[in-house]
Amino acid sequence: MAGFTGSCFLCFKMKVSRIAWLLCKRTEVRRHTVCRTFISGSTTLQQQLSSARGSICRYSTESSINGCTALLYRNHGDPSQVVQLESMELPSVGAKSVLVKLLAAPINPSDINMIQGSYAILPDLPAVGGNEGVGQILEVGSQVKALRPGDWVIPRDAGLGTWRTAAVLAENDVISLPNDIPLFSAATLGVNPCTAFRMLSDFEELKPGDTVIQNAANSGVGQAVIQIAAARGIQTINVVRDRPDLTQLIDRLKAMGASHVIKEETLRRHEMKELFKTCRRPKLALNGVGGKSATELLRHLQVGGSMVTYGGMAKQPVTVPVSALIFKNVTVKGFWVTQWKRTHSQDEGALRGMLDELCSLIRQGKLTAPACSEVGLQDFRKALDTAMQPFTSAKQVLVL
Repeated sequence: MAGFTGSCFLCFKMKVSRIAWLLCKRTEVRRHTVCRTFISGSTTLQQQLSSARGSICRYSTESSINGCTALLYRNHGDPSQVVQLESMELPSVGAKSVLVKLLAAPINPSDINMIQGSYAILPDLPAVGGNEGVGQILEVGSQVKALRPGDWVIPRDAGLGTWRTAAVLAENDVISLPNDIPLFSAATLGVNPCTAFRMLSDFEELKPGDTVIQNAANSGVGQAVIQIAAARGIQTINVVRDRPDLTQLIDRLKAMGASHVIKEETLRRHEMKELFKTCRRPKLALNGVGGKSATELLRHLQVGGSMVTYGGMAKQPVTVPVSALIFKNVTVKGFWVTQWKRTHSQDEGALRGMLDELCSLIRQGKLTAPACSEVGLQDFRKALDTAMQPFTSAKQVLVL
């Protein structure tokens, strides 16, 4: 009797599978999608992610999402004034495009500058804000080769517009990430950690025991520099501005792997001579501030060292002492990760290799996301205002 029951059950399963196959064949499925239960607002974000990973199903050529909610700006200006929450229609998914459900997107200084109209590249208006973030593939077109439903993806380039709930994008606009890393690590991976990685790799041949000095050490780039350098056995001298919670900040940066944390004023004091009795003079200086801070970094470089400027938060020019050029033969260069990505756009291995190494550090617990404040899309004005305040301790991340 038991054998008869088992045979009936097997027969039933085969019939169900046959019916499902015929239905798919009949509708000529050309794309796969993640089940719409993922989009339901009745579950938490983490529950949605867990559900989506195990809920791949098939649809016909009709898209599962026809519109999205987005943060748009139609003019340049004060972000809190010009950015608006609006509904947008989505185009159909073409043969070489993908439908992406955005999951989380940070608010970075470059996003603010772009809205203000002061960034190096500006999208056509009206534009969706946001240059960074992570999303999940819901549908892929019939000719998409490298991406599948359920994949996590991040933008390859700036200006994609990540402050929206969903988007139809070209396959080449995004690159996949493993979905076994923390959500906020994925959402904040494409800009600051990549900037830190390249600056530590491309300008000086750094070996274990070498030293790097940097200002803006509490920034997203600064924190990534500390952690990547520590993983490579490189010492860091980290310069921060004085503030009420300085002691807590120093403790936090040292917990990340910072070798030394000093105030801006210390750069001009005798204490630096004592510091260099315990570590080598820096081969590399990383400048995200400009002005006097950059000049002081240059003074402490070893002979033949390099200073790389990637930001200018002080909005003051970089002044290079003549003595540093003549007697120390220092090199002064700039770096912009967007340009690096564009220069290497045809070299898939370069970007993929960097992301793989960064994700490996994340899995090992050697690279963590900066402190993040989770903000709903409806609270975007508060998030923008907070992101523009000095001494902001947490990155504002829009959860979409």
